[in-house]
Amino acid sequence: MDSLGEQPLSRSHVGWTVIASDLPKGLQLLLYLQVRGGHLAPRVHDSHTRKLKHSMQYTNEMLCQTKHKSRAIHNCQVWAIYMVLAVSLSREQEMKQTCPSCDTTDICNCSSMGLDFIPPGLTAKTTVLNLAHNRIKHIQAQDLWQAVNLRALLLQSNKISSIDEDSFHSLGKLELLDLSNNSLAHLSPGWFGHLFSLQHLHLQGNSYRDLGQSSLFSNLRNLSSLHLGNPGFSTIRQGNFEGIVLLDRLWIDGGNLSQYEAGSLELIRKINHMIINIRNISIVSAIVRDLLHSVAWLEVRKIDLDELAETQLLRVMSECFANKISFKESLITDATMPEIVSIIADMPKLEEIELIDCRFLGTGRWKMQIHVNQSQTIKVMTIEKLSIEQFYLFTDLQDVQGLLSFLTKITVQNTKVFLVPCRLSQHLRSLEYLDLSSNLLGDQSLKHSACRGGLPLLQTLNLSQNSLSDLEMTGKSLSHLRHLILLDISQNNFGDIPDVCEWPKTLKYLNLSRTQILKVTTCIPPTLEVLDVSANNLKEFGLQLPFLKELYLTRNQLKTLPDAAPIPNLVAMSVRRNKLNSFSKEELESFTHMELLDAGDNNFICSCEFLSFIHHQAGLAQVLVGWPDKYVCDSPLAVRGAQVGAVHLSLMECHRSLVVSLICILLFVVILSLVAVGYKYHAVWYLRMTWAWLQAKRKPRRAPPKDLCYDAFVSYSENDSDWVENIMVPELEQACPPFRLCLHKRDFVPGKWIVDNIIDSIEKSHKTLFVLSEHFVQSEWCKYELDFSHFRLFDENNDAAILILLEPIQSQAIPKRFCKLRKIMNTKTYLEWPSGEEQQEMFWENLKGALKT
Repeated sequence: MDSLGEQPLSRSHVGWTVIASDLPKGLQLLLYLQVRGGHLAPRVHDSHTRKLKHSMQYTNEMLCQTKHKSRAIHNCQVWAIYMVLAVSLSREQEMKQTCPSCDTTDICNCSSMGLDFIPPGLTAKTTVLNLAHNRIKHIQAQDLWQAVNLRALLLQSNKISSIDEDSFHSLGKLELLDLSNNSLAHLSPGWFGHLFSLQHLHLQGNSYRDLGQSSLFSNLRNLSSLHLGNPGFSTIRQGNFEGIVLLDRLWIDGGNLSQYEAGSLELIRKINHMIINIRNISIVSAIVRDLLHSVAWLEVRKIDLDELAETQLLRVMSECFANKISFKESLITDATMPEIVSIIADMPKLEEIELIDCRFLGTGRWKMQIHVNQSQTIKVMTIEKLSIEQFYLFTDLQDVQGLLSFLTKITVQNTKVFLVPCRLSQHLRSLEYLDLSSNLLGDQSLKHSACRGGLPLLQTLNLSQNSLSDLEMTGKSLSHLRHLILLDISQNNFGDIPDVCEWPKTLKYLNLSRTQILKVTTCIPPTLEVLDVSANNLKEFGLQLPFLKELYLTRNQLKTLPDAAPIPNLVAMSVRRNKLNSFSKEELESFTHMELLDAGDNNFICSCEFLSFIHHQAGLAQVLVGWPDKYVCDSPLAVRGAQVGAVHLSLMECHRSLVVSLICILLFVVILSLVAVGYKYHAVWYLRMTWAWLQAKRKPRRAPPKDLCYDAFVSYSENDSDWVENIMVPELEQACPPFRLCLHKRDFVPGKWIVDNIIDSIEKSHKTLFVLSEHFVQSEWCKYELDFSHFRLFDENNDAAILILLEPIQSQAIPKRFCKLRKIMNTKTYLEWPSGEEQQEMFWENLKGALKT
């Protein structure tokens, strides 16, 4: 209670403590935890809630009978309140212990959600339930009753210590059950009795010590893979595997397995892959004895073969009919290697040997002579991450040369191999595949390793990630390999390469990726069908390779596709992650045999031409690898990050120059039209008139009297000139006193702009005389004179204008824009030329009188 009481209590908490002080200590703790907020309360399930109610009622009755009456009343109240709190908290816990993904799909992923029990609400539609990495401790009978169609149940990495006997009875369709890495102290046959469809069962990493007295798996007729064991697993008995006939894989983790009853695995007729992780060599030997004729691939893990006497216990392996044997994370020494080699060589059907993540102590100087018959069945040997502490002192392996002569495939990766002795190469007479990647081979050591007469049938050679630096020397060292087809020399450091190299004439596949070459030259053999020069910072590719079918240029600096002419038979090409901006229909069509093009992850400029090609090229999706996800626009900025296939630019963005040209043409047409209209309707005259009027506006309203030269300016139509010049002018200019008239034919200044002449004449005249007739209204020049005159004369609001109506005309015939003129004719008196002579005398008198005013 001290550790729980570190936090201060509120007043209400103190009250509860006083009330509960008379309760037993265990009950005080329960009540204390509930009052503190319930965050430390254990899981309370529905069934537990009912049990809790009954136990509370019973305890309540007992307390009420044995305690003092008044104190018992307090206790009863406390327990009643506690019961209500427990029920409400249990419901609240259940609300929190749900898996949202189960509501929307048939695959429920509830891993790593801190669940304390299997969430409720599972239905028949659920097929996959992942409850890994939670805190589940107990599986109850009713938890999975509704999940009758469950195919996979993942319960690994929980804290499961108990499972009700009939918890899995409804899971007749279950195919995968993973109970690994829990706390199961025993395994019950009842769990698996109704799992008739189960194929994969994982039971490793629990705390059981054995598999019980009888078979757990007798009803699992479809079981394909079984993984069991843990560090404390100690005993395997006869009958534990009864009922299992065929297994694809059986994995037994028994690092401390101490008891194995002979014949326990003998009933299994066939095991494709048997993994034994057991340190005790005698038990390994007993297991192998039971599997002599049933196992196809025998894998032994974490076994120390450093003592000859113990290693000899594995002599039984020489009678095993397995066709593949693997040693992983094991220890081998100079003392035990001869015995192991002898055992392996005597295995009658062995075809493949593996050494993965093993350690070898020694230098290859065996303490006893290896006497083996040349095994003609072993074809494949794989050695990966073999740790040889004194690898630089290792011998030439001449003692096992006879064992290697029939091998067709050898892989020795990441084992610090710096040399293959020439004599050993010459003994590899059947070898077709050699993988020496991730080692320490240099140019000189390769020359020695691939000596004349060595590797005569070699077709595939992998020398990637070694210490090669001279491409010319590499090619020359291998040039005598008459059957070499595929060469991988990637992840070496060649740098600059020469123009001429010597290669095997049969070479068709060459991998030069990640070799620091900056430019490809004619050193590359022209016989190639597949070339990989990825990740080399190449800026161009223009080699003549007439037989090339596949070209890989990933992670370079290419800005355009290579020219198709030098590689006419190309079928597949990768230019992914270069600096490609676009490619055109013409470029693609130039590769007449192209079936696949991987151009993803480039910085595409989504221009109109490129997008038009993409959207309208039929069948492009079948050619482009990774379409459309890997093809993303880098520019324009507005579409950066969008998939190329989804981008559609506007007409303005796509045809900017065309739109600008159309706008210019339209403007030109408009201007031309305006000019034509202006010419037809004398717009220039109106503009110039307006300008002249604006200038006239700036002048004084009326010229000084001394500047008035004329009594009147006469505006008339040329068709009326006979009346004006022969009748009116003589009548007025010969009068007494005479009137001085301004006529445009006589008084306009030659060479001066007519507008200026009109305005100057009007301004230098007392009056303006308009001779109106039908000809006047239709005359363009008369219109101009009216325009130029009425601006000033009518704006001055005086009587300087005298209208003479030479013939009757309607006011409506006057142009509408001369609204002031029409207004004057409607509001002021005008002189009308009469036909009679008597009336004409009166006309002249009136006109002269008007001119004198």
